[in-house]
Parts: sequence; C-alpha cells; structure tokens
Amino acid sequence: MRIVSDGINYATGFIVVAILLSIFVNPWVATPLYILAAFCLYFFRDPERIPPSGEVMVAPADGKVVEIRATGPNETRISIFLNIFNVHVNRTPIPGVIKDVVYREGKFLVASHEAASADNEQNTLVVEGRGTRVVCRQIAGLIARRIICYKKPGDLLAPGERIGYIKFGSRVDVLYGPEWQTAVKVGDKVAAGTTILANRVSGPEAI
Repeated sequence: MRIVSDGINYATGFIVVAILLSIFVNPWVATPLYILAAFCLYFFRDPERIPPSGEVMVAPADGKVVEIRATGPNETRISIFLNIFNVHVNRTPIPGVIKDVVYREGKFLVASHEAASADNEQNTLVVEGRGTRVVCRQIAGLIARRIICYKKPGDLLAPGERIGYIKFGSRVDVLYGPEWQTAVKVGDKVAAGTTILANRVSGPEAI
C-alpha cells in the first residue's frame, strides 16, 4: 500500500526521537513515540482504488455523509466528514479538466458542523467534463491545519484520480447541478473513488 510522503516523514521523526530516548533515557519512555509513528503510517495510507464505469459521480473522500442539502435553485451539496481513522487522500468526483482552484483561509471549527462549509479554511476545485460542472471543496477541521492540493487549473483528471489530501479530521463538500440524481443518503459510509454519490440523468453525455 502507498503511503503519503508526510506520513513517512512524521513516522521517521518519531522513530529517530524514540531511538535516542531508548539509548539515553529508557526504552519504555520511547514506547508512545513508536505508537505515534505507527499511527502516522496508518493515517497517511493511500490505497489503490478502481472507479466504477458509466456516467457517475464518485465520492471525493472516505468518510460519512453528514449532510445533503439544496444550496440554490439548481444546486445540491453533499458533505462528507472524515474522522482520524479514515483515509484522507481525496479524489476527483468526475473526470474532466480543472477550470479553477481557489484557496481561502478560515477558521478551524469541528468539520462535522454545518458552519464549517462556510467558515473553515478550504480549497475549492472546479471540475468540468462530459458537459457538466462539479465543485469539490477540501475543508480543514478542528485538528487539520493544512490542506494539500496536487492539481492546478488546466490539469486533466482521469476518473477517481488523486487530487490531494487533508491532514487529520476534515470535511469534503461536493456541489452539483440538476443533471445529477443523488444516490446516497445522510449517514452512509463512502469510499473515495469508488462509492457512487450521484448518477447522471440529463445532459449531452447522459443520452
């Protein structure tokens, strides 16, 4: 299984300090650091995913659907909350071209709360493909203090391609239009790149 480079760096740091404590202080004092190193490798895991075929929108993150709401007359938002045990690597909800990437500083409210969508630190990617536009928003949480995005405007995304990750507890929102029919409900557990969030029901590519 792949591991994000940050996970390797953090784990290495903890292990080095643990070894020094074992040598110069006491091996038992170093035990918590070995545990933290193992957790970093677990937290920053990056498993391979095979996206489903067809005109579908997939989950951009592992986690739990905490909200589905209309945010405008022709727009729906699905919010996914990631706890510290979820995979935190994010993936594009649809294949296409990134039209815009906008980072915004903000607060660090609990990511499962509705206010986090508007007030927290966030990075927004606008993806266009197959005659539709979908917005994917990486949102920092109470613990997360850094959002990583691999992509820039103009990049072409394959189905379920990695777009970045968020450190520790966080939230990812997906916003889409009426050409999509929602396929999940609040409380569902989803997996990035594989769980279908919505099916295409209208538009040139749905015919």
